Amino acid sequence: MRVLYFADIRFPLERANGIQTMETCYALAGRGHDVHLVVKRDTRVPARDPFAFYGLAPTPRLVIERANAPAGAGVLARVGYLSFAYGRSVGRSRADIIMTRDLGVASALLRLPRNRRPPLVYESHGYAPDVAASLHDLVATAAPAGARKLARLERREGRVWARAEGYVTITRALRDQLLKRFGTRLHLAVVPDGVRQPSAEPGPLPAEPLVAYAGHLYAWKGVDVLLEALAQLPGTPGLIVGGHEGEPDLARLRARAAELGLSDRVTFTGLVDPSHVAAHLARATILVLPNPRSAISTNFTSPLKLFEYMAAGRAIVASDLPSVREVLTHGENALLVTPGDPSALAAAVRRLIADRPLAERLAAAAYSQVSKFTWARRAERLERLFKDVLGV
Repeated sequence: MRVLYFADIRFPLERANGIQTMETCYALAGRGHDVHLVVKRDTRVPARDPFAFYGLAPTPRLVIERANAPAGAGVLARVGYLSFAYGRSVGRSRADIIMTRDLGVASALLRLPRNRRPPLVYESHGYAPDVAASLHDLVATAAPAGARKLARLERREGRVWARAEGYVTITRALRDQLLKRFGTRLHLAVVPDGVRQPSAEPGPLPAEPLVAYAGHLYAWKGVDVLLEALAQLPGTPGLIVGGHEGEPDLARLRARAAELGLSDRVTFTGLVDPSHVAAHLARATILVLPNPRSAISTNFTSPLKLFEYMAAGRAIVASDLPSVREVLTHGENALLVTPGDPSALAAAVRRLIADRPLAERLAAAAYSQVSKFTWARRAERLERLFKDVLGV
């Protein structure tokens, strides 16, 4: 099968959407499909090799093409990318399936007559108007969304739901919300994110406790909650893996750690290449997913770190959110705590430090279930949807 994947992002991209895009395309290629990933050029000089950046061996079945479009995120860059996508969709080398997780790209391509383009599968990571309305409060660099933008996003959501030949959501909660809003549709699948299948069994839990978090540091990720919990756990060290020096969140959280008297026992690594994250996680005894309730985390998110935590073979403490409960069960493979409550988080960490057999049992249970959430399984689920769309 020939898959044409559109991602209007500079590439490689350090953020989760870059990792998820590359891993999804690579896993589809691993199942024998010919995948053509269309991205924007890297803004680094010299440009980085995406395969090397993500720690993957090159394969001829995955071709990464940089669109002939301006770099950046402005209007001209967007129009340039969409124009390139139109040309690639109707050109001689037409694919069997188009896939994108970009609502604007999907909406634009669906304006093409069906007989001039391949079937399109859209992957939704959230209901765009809700995300846009709340983003200014969740991400320090995001601008407030005006009424016209929200109305435009709502129209796009309805158009893509009605016209896309296939539709993917990353959580059941998001699927259910969209069904309630727009009604039923054909070729709808829930396909969560994933992780690479571990190449070796994880080692035993380290003797000394270390509480770790890996990921971005936006407010909706809940690292503030983790720091406040660590302040209630005297002597317990913490490790924060991630954070971009050019964004305000890393400086904000370092300052907050200093205010709480944690500077001597909480380490901030800053930005880490995706291929190096697992080594940091292996140092920990407890891995924390501290998201508070938000428009994104409550129902929409399928966080990569959750599956990375499971693959690490470490005890997990996570916020008790509907999206998280689709993967984790309290007392079975994790401890789930009240979202946004530092005291509840601290109590769960304290319990695991005091009860090493419990920590080991939860870690082993989470690891035993990670095979259900590999990128290869994700590609298998997507392939099944593609075949349904194509009627083969």
